Amino acid sequence: MNVIEITNLHFHYPDGSAALRDISFTIPEGECVALIGPNGAGKSTLLLHLNGLLPESPNNHSAVRILGQPATAANLPSIRCQVGLLFQDPDDQLFCPTVLEDVSFGPEQLGLPPADITARVRESLDRVGLAGFESRAPHHLSGGEKRRVCLAGVLACQGSILVLDEPTSDLDPRGRREFKHLLQSLPVTKIIATHDLELVAQLCSRAILLDNGVIVADGPALDLLSNEPLMLEHGLEKPHLLQHHPPHTGHSHSRPPEHSGA
Repeated sequence: MNVIEITNLHFHYPDGSAALRDISFTIPEGECVALIGPNGAGKSTLLLHLNGLLPESPNNHSAVRILGQPATAANLPSIRCQVGLLFQDPDDQLFCPTVLEDVSFGPEQLGLPPADITARVRESLDRVGLAGFESRAPHHLSGGEKRRVCLAGVLACQGSILVLDEPTSDLDPRGRREFKHLLQSLPVTKIIATHDLELVAQLCSRAILLDNGVIVADGPALDLLSNEPLMLEHGLEKPHLLQHHPPHTGHSHSRPPEHSGA
């Protein structure tokens, strides 16, 4: 079952410049997909379409479908229950005085009984390693702890799709390792926009390379990452952990890798 379907998606900024051009791909249930590319490629813009934070233009009607539903205004409430989005900057996502209130916010919007909200918050904080942080002020936490609080808030809504924008940026090496292990443990569909190509090699079975608003390549992550000419052509580098090891092609996807010059 494809839980994300994008078909001929276009998006223009208010000044008329194209951010996304004819984007099409599908993601089946349970897959972990990396969205890679240079700065300004359109990665964040694409992610914001997955739960309707950027509206489709009239010419894009039903270009985005989540769990079979077009991302139209009438469907956004149910889609947003299933698609959890982590912003690149956790300070853009944390706005309550305490961790408890922040993590409770999403379940409260679902209209759940207080006992269910409490159980979800406790379970989510425990899952991200922040049990006992309920009374802490989010703005006093470290960068890694803030990201974990954001993730706990998303997990508390119990959606089936997790969308992450640069989840390991600004984390120290230990924080990156811990967050990668945490993501690896989550049995949900994941799409991750990132410059952390080590994370891609370790977590993602598939990668989509985006540049200048266009999909340049889509295929097994290790195959794309090991293609050094392709990486260099689009402002990326072959990750260090693959420098002395040939790609393992055990990962596969129904769509073969593509490459066209940009």
